[in-house]
Amino acid sequence: MSTVPAERQPWRLDGRGQRWFDIALAGCLLLPVTAFPVLHQSAAATAVALAQLVPLFWRRRHPQLVFAAVAIASAAQALVIDNPLWSQVAFPVATYSVARYAPAVRAALALVVGLCGAAVAAVDWLRGLDADLTVGTVGSYFLTVATIVVAAWALGTLGRVRRAYVDTLIERGQRIEHEAAQQVALAAADERARIAREMHDVVAHGLSVIVVQADGARYAAGQDPAAAASALEAISTTGRQALTEMRRMLGLLRADDGAALRPQPGLADLGALVAEARTAGAHVEATLPEPGTSVPDGVALTAYRVVQEALTNVRKHAGPGVTVRVEVGVDAAGRAVDILVEDDGRGAAVPSDGHGLGLVGMRERVGVHGGHVEAGPRPGGGFRVAARLPL
Repeated sequence: MSTVPAERQPWRLDGRGQRWFDIALAGCLLLPVTAFPVLHQSAAATAVALAQLVPLFWRRRHPQLVFAAVAIASAAQALVIDNPLWSQVAFPVATYSVARYAPAVRAALALVVGLCGAAVAAVDWLRGLDADLTVGTVGSYFLTVATIVVAAWALGTLGRVRRAYVDTLIERGQRIEHEAAQQVALAAADERARIAREMHDVVAHGLSVIVVQADGARYAAGQDPAAAASALEAISTTGRQALTEMRRMLGLLRADDGAALRPQPGLADLGALVAEARTAGAHVEATLPEPGTSVPDGVALTAYRVVQEALTNVRKHAGPGVTVRVEVGVDAAGRAVDILVEDDGRGAAVPSDGHGLGLVGMRERVGVHGGHVEAGPRPGGGFRVAARLPL
């Protein structure tokens, strides 16, 4: 049997409590035997009673041996004594114990022995009473004793099955808890890898620039103070940008998918999104940033995600034969990235199912950079998403 922590089963006795219970049970059953001399019971009856009751002290630890000892003592009673004894209560107790704590096959064998003993006891008692051995008299005695034996066996079997069922449930719960802990550990490992990737992609470049500029300033300090001052200014600017990107990165880190384990997309990858939309059947008119347009990586990633979500919504809601206009670019002052995705489909006329989280996530991403998003139906039909990401 499995060992189960006591705190999980407060209704169960621990090992010490079970031992004291068995001692109390056997001791209480032995008390009437002390009165056998007063009741003028024979020495043989006293010996048989002790042989039947004393093994019950070990009924839980050695149920099969205890049942065998009680059965042998009961057989000896049938040979030397013709009348019932108080100590015969030990037989159903032993039957219960072997059904409760022994394997099922041994319990079934004990039941067969008990039924045979019921038949022998019925005949023996009737002979001791000088009664006629008829089918009716023997049958009534047999049914009475057999009912007690079967009831004890059934209660023990029920306890054994219930114990096995409860232990199975507890083991399953512990296994689920262990698996959940493993999943948490795996998720933590994935998040650490995600953070490491973000740190490398967003911050490492800035730090490498700082190191190079610092080395240049150190060597130029003695030869060209103006060059050293310029390098120090570049270090200051790059450091501030790296710090800003780190703050933004920590706000963007979320374990919503495994995308963060791959190189993060940016403005240069918008062409692939447009091509994918065209492949899906939409007519897309795109105005994208010139190759090499430089914006902070966090802003570029957010711009990519906004366009990606908007095009996804077009495919889901706009319907067939839709025309989509995508415009992404840095404003003339170089202070923000403007994004526009609009279509002429029927998406605005489709009621929301209440389960979409795309626009919520889009606003969260843009909000991290201090920007804003406007999303809603267009005049004349279709849907429009406009976002502005300050640089």
